[in-house]
Amino acid sequence: MVSLGAVALLMGAIAPTLDKLSWIPFLTLAGLLLIGILFGTLTVEIDESKISCWFGFGLIRKEFLLAEVTDAVAVKNLWFYGWGIRYIPRGWMFNVSGLDAVEITSTSGKHFRIGTDEPRKLESAIRQGAGLPS
Repeated sequence: MVSLGAVALLMGAIAPTLDKLSWIPFLTLAGLLLIGILFGTLTVEIDESKISCWFGFGLIRKEFLLAEVTDAVAVKNLWFYGWGIRYIPRGWMFNVSGLDAVEITSTSGKHFRIGTDEPRKLESAIRQGAGLPS
């Protein structure tokens, strides 16, 4: 994976050769590269006490204590909910691609959706970790 330092070094090396008009495509490309690095993957990890999910290399992350999870159910997102970090009618959502997700309900009544290509498997793992019936 390309580091942000390498991107900055490349930008510094190329910048003196660019005239004013050619900055626009270069900055667009650099912005798309940064978005790809930050949001290109969504990783979900469940251990004995918590659920962790993060984009890219972990700069943007969310954690839930399994003890506070009261429900987990596989759901289908509406197409216009989109990808990335979204505020949707029932709460927040992390999604990279597709429409499948697992909606987690916490003891506070808040909802959070985690996009996944294996919703039944993730739902089962969360339910097992939180001690919920299948």
